[in-house]
Amino acid sequence: MKYLVVGLGNIGVDYEKTRHNIGFRIVDFLAAKFNCTFKENSISYYSKFLKKEKEVFLIKPKTYMNLSGKVVKFWSEKENILINNLMVIVDDVSLPFGTIRIRPYGKNAGHNGLESIDLALNTNKYPRLRFGICNETFVRHNLSNFVLSNFTEYEEKFLPFLTEKASEAVLNFIFQGIEFTMNKFNKNHLKS
Repeated sequence: MKYLVVGLGNIGVDYEKTRHNIGFRIVDFLAAKFNCTFKENSISYYSKFLKKEKEVFLIKPKTYMNLSGKVVKFWSEKENILINNLMVIVDDVSLPFGTIRIRPYGKNAGHNGLESIDLALNTNKYPRLRFGICNETFVRHNLSNFVLSNFTEYEEKFLPFLTEKASEAVLNFIFQGIEFTMNKFNKNHLKS
């Protein structure tokens, strides 16, 4: 059984610690947990691990956020991965910082990465983990600047714990299924 875990973000040092790159951070945490080394092709960094007869591909697109769909489609087709075995990890400005929401499908809510994937797959019926990045300083009319800003020093203190929790949610999705995972993880992990 094959699974595809795609963390959304933007490549480059300038974007490394931005809110928009939380997907990359979570995929990096999973890679470290399973001692995976990333390789690269023209459109992505990729790695994989095997556990309990599951082959899990970890992907970080190199196409930047707005063309993430190209990468998801490529790997889905290349490895013949069922859409229900895809997990997209994405930042969400509509959720408070540290909140995790797992859904089996959903609207893109104006997120360029999800919109690109919807168009490439011709559906929005694929699992996703949304990680809340909003805080009290967020101003809606300055969305682009906010998502491309770094997490605050205060937020950074919680990120190791939160990325670990999000990684646990991804693994639960793979080994326990999405219903179990939603029931267990759809709460605010900053406060739990």
